[in-house]
Amino acid sequence: MNSRPLKIGIACFPLIGGSGILATALGSELARRGHEVYFFSYAQPVRLDLPQDNLHFHRVDVAQNPLFPSPDYTLPLAVKMAEVARAQQLDVFHVHYAVPHALAACLASQMLGPSAPRIVTTLHGTDTTLLGQDPDYRMAIEHALVHSDAVTAVSESLRNQTQEIFRLKRPIKVIPNFFTPNKPKRSREEVRRDLGLTDEFLVLHMSSLRSVKRIDLLLKTIAKVKSRERVRLFILAGGPFDPYEPLLDQLGIRDVVIVRQNTAVVDEYLQAADAGLYTSEYESFGLSILETMFYGKPVVAFGVGGIPEVIGDSCPLYPFGDTAAAAAALDGLIESPAQVRELGERSRLRTIEKFSADRILPQYEALYRRVISRKLHRAGLEPATQ
Repeated sequence: MNSRPLKIGIACFPLIGGSGILATALGSELARRGHEVYFFSYAQPVRLDLPQDNLHFHRVDVAQNPLFPSPDYTLPLAVKMAEVARAQQLDVFHVHYAVPHALAACLASQMLGPSAPRIVTTLHGTDTTLLGQDPDYRMAIEHALVHSDAVTAVSESLRNQTQEIFRLKRPIKVIPNFFTPNKPKRSREEVRRDLGLTDEFLVLHMSSLRSVKRIDLLLKTIAKVKSRERVRLFILAGGPFDPYEPLLDQLGIRDVVIVRQNTAVVDEYLQAADAGLYTSEYESFGLSILETMFYGKPVVAFGVGGIPEVIGDSCPLYPFGDTAAAAAALDGLIESPAQVRELGERSRLRTIEKFSADRILPQYEALYRRVISRKLHRAGLEPATQ
């Protein structure tokens, strides 16, 4: 198979969230491997470190035309993707989320005709679990999936759910997320001093704080920890924490919760933590969990969605909503440094074995080359009759 460097266009949201983080890490790793990578988004992704050889960013301006009742992003995105694809002769559009990115790629492909790049769409969860339930978006998502040359999902759980909701005849390939740690700029001790900590047991939570993350259950779990005077909950928030402020006082835990918002530098905080706590109602994968495990930290979480695929047998999982069991697990860790080390090491080894860049990147490269080498037949890729 031809091993020439590829020209890959990546469209993603620039926010602190699993899709943007994966897309950014993927593009950076592909560029390090000699491929030319072109990012498209309305802002520079928060973890996109520029300048970097072989890595390019194209900002897409959201249209504010007085003819339209609301701003438009999909059409300007499609035009920008088509312009860059024609000028740079891109091989692949790799888009993260069907709406709006795969739809924009489909439109750009129609503009370009036979020379258009192949389209690889990666599903991260929202397309299926949220927008897929909405009749205003369902047909658009199906159209994007049908007209992609390949579709991937980040977990078996998400693949199965997607096939059930959309009843696609086409295959969906599972390629899990990966994490490449960066060397922390500050030591564990420096970070903990900055947070006002001495010997407290630091429990880390990283998320967008969307409703599915169930921050209410996160806080209730901490409130049930018996060793509360010895624990601190550190929340790296990718969204506003204001809605949860009253709950801190209701539960009497304001003095044990530390919140930092919209920080892209996570490695030094992961290094400073002692364990991770995640109480989501559903996770298609759980990239924050993977990041926590990579730093050798045990994770306390509910066994929902794709989380069991990430954690495996490295740490126990608990039924959704069982905050008492989660709190008891944290108490056990606080009382047993040996258990913290054992579960943390098991977690670290699992991530290296299953979710390193060296394991995941070749899967994407092979997929790109397969879709480039042949045009997929459209027959048989339509959704099944509902």
